[in-house]
Amino acid sequence: MRLFFFILGWLIVSWAHATTYPLPANPKDSLIGDPPHKIKYAIAKHEDTLLDIAREYDLGQNQILLANPNVDRWIPGEGTRVVIPNSYILPDAPRDGLILNLPEYRLYYFPKPAKGEKPVVITHPVSIGRQDWDTPLGKTYIQSKKRNPVWIPPPSIKKEHAESGDPLPDVVPAGPDNPLGLYAMRLGIPGYLIHSTNKPFGVGMRVSHGCVRMYPEDIEKLFPMIKVRTPVYIVNQPIKVGWLEDTLYIEVHPPLDDNLQDYQTKLDQALDLIERANNGMLPVVRGAALKKALQTSNGIPVAIFERPIKLDDLELEEN
Repeated sequence: MRLFFFILGWLIVSWAHATTYPLPANPKDSLIGDPPHKIKYAIAKHEDTLLDIAREYDLGQNQILLANPNVDRWIPGEGTRVVIPNSYILPDAPRDGLILNLPEYRLYYFPKPAKGEKPVVITHPVSIGRQDWDTPLGKTYIQSKKRNPVWIPPPSIKKEHAESGDPLPDVVPAGPDNPLGLYAMRLGIPGYLIHSTNKPFGVGMRVSHGCVRMYPEDIEKLFPMIKVRTPVYIVNQPIKVGWLEDTLYIEVHPPLDDNLQDYQTKLDQALDLIERANNGMLPVVRGAALKKALQTSNGIPVAIFERPIKLDDLELEEN
């Protein structure tokens, strides 16, 4: 009996920290992880900040703050229940290689399954470029990979640091003080990398000069899996809509462009995506749920529509 409870406890903890999820059995479905209505919580310890809890559960700073708007970032308080998001709608992009959804501050990797294995997706939080150093959009690929990279700061970044009184050397050697961390993957877009960081609490924010930063422990696991020439799709999808079986979900994140914060603009985008997801027909959705999702923009999937049960299905169940 003790062994049973030990194994059960281990499974619960492992799932709570999951970064690898099975893909839906139906390729047209998009929701992964726990059912969104089954809310997961962590209990804050005396010494915890929300950022500590975010890293423990492989969440970005923005993600845990949006999910817990009434919890203090620095002193959540011992015993405070902290919402741990653990479900995602896959971005609307080919499920091949890597997808980076910038407003979500999240990366998705689709490894090719071995024979007899079920397909999975691996997902991690990331940091992206600041407003004046945007991470570029579009399709690219992994051009090269480097362990223990050396950083040669470009002139633009050296100029910025010099003007702020923090001059940079011409070359930053490999090591723990290197801003690139211990792993770097160069993209086909010149000057842009996916790399580790020596400032992990910035993961989940717009803090870089356009590169994509990851928690050191995340990229350490991901780095050996990614091959050179792996495709990379960088997208800007603050609103995602997707099915799981007969339920349609919406997931809303704050847009990167301040001009798209207007509620009516977000509603128009959402209705267009819902119509496209439902074969060109706009269903009668749960209006209150849709409105709340757009207003809170907390990144947590919400059920907004269920397909009606067909009479044939009922007859099959009765038989």
